[in-house]
Amino acid sequence: MFDPREKIALFIDGANLYATSRSLGFDIDYRKLLSSFQKRGYLLRAYYYTALVEDQEYSSIRPLIDWLDYNGFKVVTKPAKEFTDASGRRKIKGNMDIELTVDALELADVVDHYVIFSGDGDFRTLVEALQRRGRKVSVISTMASQPPMISDDLRRQADHFIDLMTLKSEIGREPSERPVRKPDPVDPTTDDA
Repeated sequence: MFDPREKIALFIDGANLYATSRSLGFDIDYRKLLSSFQKRGYLLRAYYYTALVEDQEYSSIRPLIDWLDYNGFKVVTKPAKEFTDASGRRKIKGNMDIELTVDALELADVVDHYVIFSGDGDFRTLVEALQRRGRKVSVISTMASQPPMISDDLRRQADHFIDLMTLKSEIGREPSERPVRKPDPVDPTTDDA
């Protein structure tokens, strides 16, 4: 499935991967994930896409974003849109599909093998476009959850479907294994990532 001579690029739909790993009962260890794909070929880029709520004083995803940014990932963010639905509930929407698609297409001349971490069926057209340019595309999501987290159309279009559950021992950690956060030596009331 992977050729060690291939130039690989990872495209991680952050919200989708988070939901998928949670449905399977484990967290992603991003250091292990990077290492795992560096062993499969020449890892050219690793992108992580997520929307951020701007006016929150503290976002629980901020430490992860900062860590990824300093540890080999190209982090792509944009402000999430906040709205009220028809029944009066506050909702947040932050779709990163266009940003991921544009970045993927811009690299089509240099990447041999795309690895897309998402089950979103909207990416089927992107996969098809990359394949027309002679590129191999693997999609990572899961069929092991109920309901499955991957669109059937996306799974069928991909050259390879990798169930995230099969990577659990390689890139996962139990939620109880989360690193303990140490207080900041300058201000003991704050935590650092």
